[in-house]
Amino acid sequence: MTTITSGLPAPTHREILGMRVDATDYADATERIARWAAQGESRYVCCSNVHMVMEAHDSVEFKQVVNNASLVTADGVPLVWALKALKVPNVSRVYGPELTMHVCERAARDGLPVALYGGTPESLEAFAAVLRERFPGIQLPCLISPPFRTPTAEEDAEYTRQIVESGARIVMVGIGCPKQERWMAAHAGRIPAVMLGIGAAFDFHSGRVRQAPGALQRMGLEWLFRLVMEPRRLWKRYARHNPRFVGLFLKQLLGSRTG
Repeated sequence: MTTITSGLPAPTHREILGMRVDATDYADATERIARWAAQGESRYVCCSNVHMVMEAHDSVEFKQVVNNASLVTADGVPLVWALKALKVPNVSRVYGPELTMHVCERAARDGLPVALYGGTPESLEAFAAVLRERFPGIQLPCLISPPFRTPTAEEDAEYTRQIVESGARIVMVGIGCPKQERWMAAHAGRIPAVMLGIGAAFDFHSGRVRQAPGALQRMGLEWLFRLVMEPRRLWKRYARHNPRFVGLFLKQLLGSRTG
């Protein structure tokens, strides 16, 4: 488990069904990422939700991938509630798409080049245009849209070379959970940058996919909005993971109170 923090104290954390989740906020997470990036450190950051917790619960290998991250934020509101139930004070949601913009603002200010990895060529260009308009001076030296299939070893080596040679110090990785977390772990030590798994942030910020209204997000119902928007793609995930998460976490919580 990675706890080195470049001079900052390690954040309070709890294990939710065996997967580590750190209690942080946007300012703290952004500061950690910026410090690591400025030093050219090879690290990765996971923005966790119920889907990630259940993927980790079902796979020892994937649980290790997440638990070895330098930072694991509570991206989903249910995980914020879970941390509060586990007696963590002052818990904040750190939502991947919003953290993306905080980090890009800091990167523009500090002159830290940012690479984008994921999405389609069109979504990458649209997101890059949003970033350049919102954060004048931001450096985006490398935009890569990998195939939706698993890249070949040769393709992966070429993408890695492009990122490294671009001088990027932060890599926004938007290829979905659990694929992006495994990709970041596989490239730790190979890419001298902080890799940040941000899921659908490219499409959200470019307007290609609608985000849930703030009220639904605060109520922990973002999953329901996304299900309505993409029922064919998401119904199996939510039907499989959400009820099990509730039952298993209640069992964990009751066990911690009686143990």
